[in-house]
Amino acid sequence: MDRQELAAFLRSRRERITPAEAGLPAGQRRRTPGLRREEVAQLAFISTEYYTRLEQARAPHPSRDVLAGVARALRLSDAERDHFHHLAGVPPGPPPGPSREVRQSILRLLDRLPQAAAIVISATYEVIAWNDLAAALLEDFSALSRRERNFARRVFLESRPQGRGVYSLLDATAFARNTAQDLRATAARYPDDPEVAALVAELRSGSAEFARLWASHDVSAAPSLCKTFQHPLVGPVTVNCDVLDIADRDQRVVIYTAEPGTPSEEALRLLSVVGTQRMDIPG
Repeated sequence: MDRQELAAFLRSRRERITPAEAGLPAGQRRRTPGLRREEVAQLAFISTEYYTRLEQARAPHPSRDVLAGVARALRLSDAERDHFHHLAGVPPGPPPGPSREVRQSILRLLDRLPQAAAIVISATYEVIAWNDLAAALLEDFSALSRRERNFARRVFLESRPQGRGVYSLLDATAFARNTAQDLRATAARYPDDPEVAALVAELRSGSAEFARLWASHDVSAAPSLCKTFQHPLVGPVTVNCDVLDIADRDQRVVIYTAEPGTPSEEALRLLSVVGTQRMDIPG
């Protein structure tokens, strides 16, 4: 265990993360960049005292559970996680939870689809990447915390005047069923991940519908090939929904396209120009 290098690595990773990226409120003015030590400890499910000792090169040998929690809290990439394990003297094992790191080639792909709305979702239904048209069609994800970017929470826990769930999706009931089935499979793949367990527990306690779907033990989610969103500016937008699996990251690229020559294609074209700006009409 290289305590000095480990301490320096942890400090450098902590200082690069903003509270918003970690799903935390910015709060009062901060004296140092990035997260506070107590915030990392909270996200990693360890004591502030122990994490502080890690950064001061005074801690005893950390366990795999501690390493997994800290790696998740600091949003380490796969390469950084392996490096972290080697510094701690513990050979890296398989990823403990769903990956949130999106490959640069996938990010470039999203930008190269100007006529399609495209997002990347993690195994827990968190939106982790998107292009401009997706932000215009669905929501400006850059203005949301991690928690608010989770589709499962949106469809099961939120109640909005314009309709249930995600963006007034007209087939939200089918989407909810598929989401619950997918999350049961995710929980089986990551049985030791506290974030997955916490998400499932939150949904079960907060939504009778999710609890009922969860109790069915169904895991064979049927793909939805067509969706209709009720957009507040351009009205109903019906799109084809194609999903590309990124197997090595356990992620999905979801691509929404409209049939040529339809009003929905015109609506997407208008949204590509308008973007996420509001166009309020004076009363």
